Amino acid sequence: MSRFLPLTIRFVNGGTMVVTSIAEARKALGGTWKNKDAPAYLQAVALVDDAVNGICRPAVAFAAFRKVAAEQGLLKRSDPSAALTMLDELWEDGNAPRS
Repeated sequence: MSRFLPLTIRFVNGGTMVVTSIAEARKALGGTWKNKDAPAYLQAVALVDDAVNGICRPAVAFAAFRKVAAEQGLLKRSDPSAALTMLDELWEDGNAPRS
């Protein structure tokens, strides 16, 4: 099981990648981005490298990765999981007005 919820990245060249770990984030940062000179991108690269080397918490590095992917418009929207949809339906059924 992965540590992080999956993020689907759509690179500038049209390719996609699902990222669920720091190792995958590192690989994704090597893909085609809109601006690899942006400060947020450079910070994400540094934090992901630090997480790989054990000197940064993985959650901090993954958050920086998610942030820069969103800023550059590379995060692909994902539909809710089947389990989440089922939970939503159960909640709605349990909270329906009673007559």
